[in-house]
Amino acid sequence: MEYPALGEVVDLTELPKLDEKVLLNELKARYAKDKIYTYIGDILVAVNPFRDLGIYGKDASDKYKMSKRASHPPHIYAVADATYQAMMGHSGNDPNNQCILISGESGAGKTESTKLIIRQLIELCKGNTQLEQQILQVNPLLEAFGNAMTLMNDNSSRFGKYIQLKFKHGNVMGAKISEYLLEKSRLVRQSRGEENFHIFYYMLAGLSQEQKQKYSLGPADSYRYLSNGAQCLKKHAERLSMAYEEVVNHMDLVGFNADEQEDLFVILSGVLNLGNVTFEMNDHEAAFVTDKTKVQAAASLLGVEAKDLEEVLTFTETFARGESIRRNYTTEQAEDSRDATAKAIYGRMFGWIVNKINQLLAPKEILGPEAMEIDILDIFGFEHFERNSFEQACINLANEQLHFFFNKHIFFMEQEEYKREGVDWTEIKFVDNQPLLDLFIAKPIGLIALLDEESQFPKATDSTFVQKLNKNLQGNKYFIKSPNAKSDLFTIAHYAGKVEYSASRWLEKNRDTIPAGVLELLQRSKNHLLQLVFKAAFTRTGTLALQNRSSKKRTTRLKKGTPDPVTSKRKLTVGTQFKNSLQVLMERMSVATPHFVRCIKPNNDKLPKAFDDAYVNAQLLYTGMLETTKIRREGYAYRPLFSDFIERYDILLRQPRKDDDKAACLQILQTAGLNGYHLGKTKVFMKLHHIESLAVKLEEISLVAVVIQKVIRGFLGRRYVKKKQAEALQQAERVQQLLHEIEKLGIQGYEGQQKIGEPLPEGYFNEAVYDEPAGDYGFPPPPPPLTEDQITDTTNEETAGTGSDTDDEVLEDEFVPVKTTGMTKYGPAGTKQASMRWFRATQYDKLRQPHGGFAPWFHGIITRRQSEELLRGKQIGCFLVRVGESRFGYSLSFKSENRCRHYMVDQTASGKYVIVGEPKVHKTLNDLVAYHQKHCISNWSGLLTVPCGQAPGECDYQELVDPTTNHSYEGMYFELEPEKKHYQTRRMYHGRKRMEKREVV
Repeated sequence: MEYPALGEVVDLTELPKLDEKVLLNELKARYAKDKIYTYIGDILVAVNPFRDLGIYGKDASDKYKMSKRASHPPHIYAVADATYQAMMGHSGNDPNNQCILISGESGAGKTESTKLIIRQLIELCKGNTQLEQQILQVNPLLEAFGNAMTLMNDNSSRFGKYIQLKFKHGNVMGAKISEYLLEKSRLVRQSRGEENFHIFYYMLAGLSQEQKQKYSLGPADSYRYLSNGAQCLKKHAERLSMAYEEVVNHMDLVGFNADEQEDLFVILSGVLNLGNVTFEMNDHEAAFVTDKTKVQAAASLLGVEAKDLEEVLTFTETFARGESIRRNYTTEQAEDSRDATAKAIYGRMFGWIVNKINQLLAPKEILGPEAMEIDILDIFGFEHFERNSFEQACINLANEQLHFFFNKHIFFMEQEEYKREGVDWTEIKFVDNQPLLDLFIAKPIGLIALLDEESQFPKATDSTFVQKLNKNLQGNKYFIKSPNAKSDLFTIAHYAGKVEYSASRWLEKNRDTIPAGVLELLQRSKNHLLQLVFKAAFTRTGTLALQNRSSKKRTTRLKKGTPDPVTSKRKLTVGTQFKNSLQVLMERMSVATPHFVRCIKPNNDKLPKAFDDAYVNAQLLYTGMLETTKIRREGYAYRPLFSDFIERYDILLRQPRKDDDKAACLQILQTAGLNGYHLGKTKVFMKLHHIESLAVKLEEISLVAVVIQKVIRGFLGRRYVKKKQAEALQQAERVQQLLHEIEKLGIQGYEGQQKIGEPLPEGYFNEAVYDEPAGDYGFPPPPPPLTEDQITDTTNEETAGTGSDTDDEVLEDEFVPVKTTGMTKYGPAGTKQASMRWFRATQYDKLRQPHGGFAPWFHGIITRRQSEELLRGKQIGCFLVRVGESRFGYSLSFKSENRCRHYMVDQTASGKYVIVGEPKVHKTLNDLVAYHQKHCISNWSGLLTVPCGQAPGECDYQELVDPTTNHSYEGMYFELEPEKKHYQTRRMYHGRKRMEKREVV
């Protein structure tokens, strides 16, 4: 048998020989040829190249749009395309919700894969709206606040996210982000060689000196929370400064307003300054602040009094029987209080960012049952550091849960189905990690349950927790206690290998309590945003619930003064919240069709073109890649019920089918000429190539059906036209007959007038005489008059509201969009008067040039056709910006090679400007114009060149200037003839007065 060349097999299930060495060599050979993507049946394996291969441009994107899987090499875009087609019901699939599970070690490329998949899904929607651009900005925005450099990954996600994209008729309508377990402890301490969250370095590199002074920010090496700050800024200052500008651009585009951004950066600066507050002990063994200026700087930024902040950091005060009892903190307790406060602030700010994004990207309409969903899971990869703590245990638990989900779908459920259906099948063994999951989440002696139990005891310590683990889990083969009885270390044998954990601070991190007095203090903050997040409740999964709604249980709205059951009950621990998050996550993914992407890290040094055989082979072993390849080669990926199969492929028979479902399925398969399938008791079992073959045959029939439809529609159209022609002839004949009757009656009337004066014949008034009966003109009789009961007054009709006096228990925030307000005061959008009021109130001062006029490219409220008339005969790139009449915004019009192009320009919530569909936000319209005189618009290769001014002797924006104000025409770039200018100014003034009188009336 002739073997294919090494590295040329795109699907590992097609290899004639399968073992661990063959798989490794095949992936290595493909990696050396820059072929980083490989299929294992319907599973994609992606090996991180650690460099840009230039394979994600527009040409590659177009190649993987509604394409067949076998038509092109493996690619991450192909996964997005297959998922989108499956959601739409193409290629033999029934329309259904889909989910993409991306897994792998930290640094394997999961986050980049997520961004590429979302980008391709947006391309598949064929949309170019602001919503799509907003969705594309979400991932890089969250990376700035939730990612950090670690030893394993320069851009490591320190939280997990589940992205839900909502679709209707193939178009994206909204999005929602669920975040999991932000590593807040990174804020206050980082391991050697690691960094804090990216945003702090971005701020210090990108803020101006004036802003730094305003936020009380100094050099990076002056902050305790930035252990590697100075070195990072020195090496990458320019890149970090650009990253800050990009973050601001992302926030502008997504919809954060200027005040929200200002409050956010003030609070982050306050957190950095809070970390610099240090303590010492006095003679009374009480902690005190060593440098008052540090606490004053932090307090000022956080909007609280310095004295109050110092008190909550250094002692706690309780009241019993009318007496005050003060308990002073030690230095260590004061430092813990400071760090806990900083972590609480940062954690809630991150939660607010996610919640705000969800509000801004929520669908603007009720989608209904036809809505579909594509979900993408991008969660932290398996981690094994020199020192592993509570965060690594939670991260690795999540990876265990995802590995179980993968095994359940790929091995367990599939093989169980083969047994039930009587398929001849040799069982493929796999490592079931259910016992290890039980070690973590079982009750009452699972690790999380024991941690929660110990967290309830005030005097419990990390040592007592380890002793409890050793006592209750010593018989479990996955739990290995330390040889040293006094050590706080223990080891767990994960599916990816053994990991030694240190129990230091586990109880503190699990409780995640806010120091006494801090909550009340920050709820009184002068910073509105900080006050808001500290008054908010939390959901059962630990996320911030600012909308205070849920999609689950309905409860009666609380009366004023009644304690809130959500906030008054015992606070859930971090471990329990995370366990709840995993449960919700599994429930969501279980009701969707899963697609898997396995990311492989080629080496641990983050080097390009380096393939470490042992390192990669270890990943292949613990992910069960060999077993996955075997089951995908031998198994049946598509398993529809007989009835579903017949409903979809019955048309292939082209003849009456048999009544028996199984016989009918066999008849269809034989007609299609397929081999290698299997008929079970209730299902058809087929491989991927069977589905592709059937899809081709359906497409052939579809093309034939189109031809038949074309012929029949042509015939019906011609018959319809003939019928209408005959009706028109009949109508013409009836009209002629009517005219003839009218003429006849006219002649009779004339003759009657001639007889006036003659005596009337006897008996004239006793009987009416008609010479001829009235003709039948073919007109329907007039409708009878309506009675009062039939008359319906529709002038006061309103859509029924959905308001109620009840609210939801805070389990999870709803998918509710932000309501836009403030524009209605200008009048209904779409009217010229409203656009004029909007411009005068909000835009005039922004567009007025320093010399007092407007830019040469500026035009008033003119139509598209008028703008094209102005651009006619102009050079390519000649442009103008006109005020919109149908909306509060602008339009950019310019001359291209063969036509005029028009783009909407909108104003963001922060007051900046953006061309709809473009990723770049601009502070002013002047900046927007200047930028696109140097940079192309995404779907046009040219540049803006010269402005298109006014037509000679005309000014189309005079009506936008209110003559009753101090706005002057002096300094405009054009000059009207004096008489004409005086006449137009007077006419506009009196016109304005008349309009005001009408408004008063």
